[in-house]
Amino acid sequence: MSRVALTIATDHPAYAGHFPGAPVLPGAVLLDAALAAIEAAVPGRRWRIPVVKFLRAVRPGAPLELEFHPQPDGAIAFHVESAGQTVADGTLRPA
Repeated sequence: MSRVALTIATDHPAYAGHFPGAPVLPGAVLLDAALAAIEAAVPGRRWRIPVVKFLRAVRPGAPLELEFHPQPDGAIAFHVESAGQTVADGTLRPA
C-alpha cells in the first residue's frame, strides 16, 4: 500500500468552466493527477482504466490523498480521499 498527497492548484484552469460560480474539480483532472502519481511510483508501465467511480465533488483547495494497492493479477486498486471522505476509487490494469 502506498499513500501520496495530491496537489491541484486552486487556480487550475479547469475550475473556470466547471462550474462558474460553484467550481468543482473535473474528474478527468483528478484522474490525471492520480495516474501521474501512480506512474511515478511504478515507472515503465502503461495503464488502462477499466473502472473509476467519482463519489463526491472536490472544491478548490480541498486536501487530497491517494492510496493505491498493487493486486496479485498486476492491477492497481486506488482511491482518493479528501478530509477522510472517499471522493474517487477505481482500478488500473496493465495496458
